[in-house]
Amino acid sequence: MGIRTAFKTPLGTTPFHLVYGKACHLPVELEYKAAWAIKELNFNLKTAGERRLIQLNELDEIRHLAYENSKIYKERTKAFHDRKIIPKNFAPNDQVLLFNSRLKLFPGKLRSRWSGPFRIKEVRPYGAVVLGTQWEETLQSMDKG
Repeated sequence: MGIRTAFKTPLGTTPFHLVYGKACHLPVELEYKAAWAIKELNFNLKTAGERRLIQLNELDEIRHLAYENSKIYKERTKAFHDRKIIPKNFAPNDQVLLFNSRLKLFPGKLRSRWSGPFRIKEVRPYGAVVLGTQWEETLQSMDKG
């Protein structure tokens, strides 16, 4: 129940408020409010129907505001993340290490996620690079020695 009633910063409201259009109350408070609503409307169906339509419109407005708040939050988070990215420019014959992101699942003790070094053969558009194989590296080092 706590997650439904806790205030969420990206939404600007609680999930319970998004669904039901009002704050979450204890059952005792709900009984009192239900009795109060019946007394106030005095069983007038037309008034009750109009009131319900107003509540539904208010609920749509609440959901729209939550959507807008979530959108603004995501844009700000993305802008913050993008500011922290440092662009890297590579050139042919640069030496690089290759990161193995799949090693996370079953890592060996003290096993490095990096392999290489590799020599860059070609730099393609949008940051893609073609690496030489380690076998080619070994052959080149043998030819030099």
